[in-house]
Amino acid sequence: MEGLQHGSDLRARRLVRDGQWWWQQTADLLKERTGIRSRAVALPSCAEATPQDTAGGLLADAAALRRELDQGDAAIVVGHSYGGTVIAEAGRHPAVEHLLFVSSYLPEVGQSQGMIMSGESDPASIGDNGDDTLSLAGYDVASFGSRFLQDADEATQREAWNRVTAQAAGAFMTPTSVAGWQGVDSTYIVCEQDRSTSIELQRFHAARATRSVELPTGHHPFISRPDLVVEQLEALIAP
Repeated sequence: MEGLQHGSDLRARRLVRDGQWWWQQTADLLKERTGIRSRAVALPSCAEATPQDTAGGLLADAAALRRELDQGDAAIVVGHSYGGTVIAEAGRHPAVEHLLFVSSYLPEVGQSQGMIMSGESDPASIGDNGDDTLSLAGYDVASFGSRFLQDADEATQREAWNRVTAQAAGAFMTPTSVAGWQGVDSTYIVCEQDRSTSIELQRFHAARATRSVELPTGHHPFISRPDLVVEQLEALIAP
């Protein structure tokens, strides 16, 4: 999960670790253009915050986001993929000035990540590890790159594959108890070439945001087209 705190930025995803690596190209360009520092929120469900501790699932991830927001006065929070569900469960926070969703979800109360994804005609294959965690199933570096990062080079695809990890089942199965996106100014980036989240599902959730924009990118535009993501952020922080 990423977010901009007029001095920093916060963000989230699913089934991968090392959030700052995924966000770094956008973070670097954003700092170069605006002077604003940004960072990724470590998600407990991916054992990023506390190694070997994924038990908290969605609730722990939402609490981690709130702790980050408690440290600042003003923030733009960027939710990628599963990150939108984390934003929802975290609830409204006085520090949040804007929400930016990237190929993400704006769930209603009572919806889980798994419930939302079950509506896809070609969902990503996810397997049960038998220890209350889930992982991508049936992929190798080539098929992962083709589906999730087809608009990035092979070296980047390999680096991304090395960061695929198990995630707490509770991140997918826990129904949201809050819809923290409601009543908050928001923008949704629809990734037109996304092979992970269908454009139909993206547009469905984009309709719940205050406004939306469609960009010619795959599932991870902050890696493949950081310039386009920074353009959207610049528009939000302009005086």
